[in-house]
Amino acid sequence: MAPNGVVSDKSSIVSFGEMLIDFVPTVSGVSLAEAPGFLKAPGGAPANVAIAVSRLGSKASFIGKLGDDEFGHMLADILKQNGVSGDGILFDQGARTALAFVTLRADGEREFMFYRNPSADMLLTPEELNLDLIRSAKVFHYGSISLIVEPCRSAHLKAMEVAKESGALLSYDPNLRLPLWPSADEARKQILSIWDKADIIKVSDVELEFLTGSNKIDDETAMKLWRPNLTLLLITLGEKGSMYYTKYFHGSVDAFHVNTVDTTGAGDSFVGALLCKIVEDPTILENESKLREVLKFANACGAITTTKKGAIPALPTEAEVLALINGA
Repeated sequence: MAPNGVVSDKSSIVSFGEMLIDFVPTVSGVSLAEAPGFLKAPGGAPANVAIAVSRLGSKASFIGKLGDDEFGHMLADILKQNGVSGDGILFDQGARTALAFVTLRADGEREFMFYRNPSADMLLTPEELNLDLIRSAKVFHYGSISLIVEPCRSAHLKAMEVAKESGALLSYDPNLRLPLWPSADEARKQILSIWDKADIIKVSDVELEFLTGSNKIDDETAMKLWRPNLTLLLITLGEKGSMYYTKYFHGSVDAFHVNTVDTTGAGDSFVGALLCKIVEDPTILENESKLREVLKFANACGAITTTKKGAIPALPTEAEVLALINGA
């Protein structure tokens, strides 16, 4: 047992970054202005990943800062109710929990309007990090939103450094949210500024296009994002499945076809599933047949998550995933 009661058995997946409240229109396929009302849904990609991991039966922790307000405490409770360790959560008395208004267009894709000026998650400092919790991680997972402003950017870089020094695998999902960045050029520059640190990177087809400047989704384009430090590069293609690249092999795995209601959290569910399986068996990263099985499982997780509104309520259990895979 490490200080602060953190179990340091190197089995956990520690997720770092933002958690916020998404306000989703009660009616699909309308603009924010047209929406007759909104439902509040907990969100934030790193938090979604932590809950996805826990729901699949692995050990998850979340590190981030919330407002010392009703929404912040509600979000912390949701993490705990879903079996995610709250040892890395801090509350800020001077800033609110972040809010996002999210429209679900007729095609199930999303548009965002954020309220952060600044929100509590942006104010996490390096000195506030729970370093024992970070050192306990087998996998340390993060996005790019925490890179946008100081002091959270410095906290993010420090956490990555400590995780790497402690032997964790670094997992990166940029989770591009352009409205939060000063400009597209700044977003591209900062997202790529930590590219050479990660072991595992997952991007969506939209992010691939944004980061490479190419509108083609093929091996040549994907390899523009390959770096020698990488163990695994993944590109998720929604209903077209996913592509994978390692030092030794590459290929693609088909998606599962379901009735899509809301794509929120599908990528986070995919990542959570992948990280759970890697923690169980790290040789997956060197064995193509094992990796393909894991990506089939991860694709199924992503598919199930699109069948309900909101991310967290839709994140599946292992039994639900196996039922889809086995055609039950």
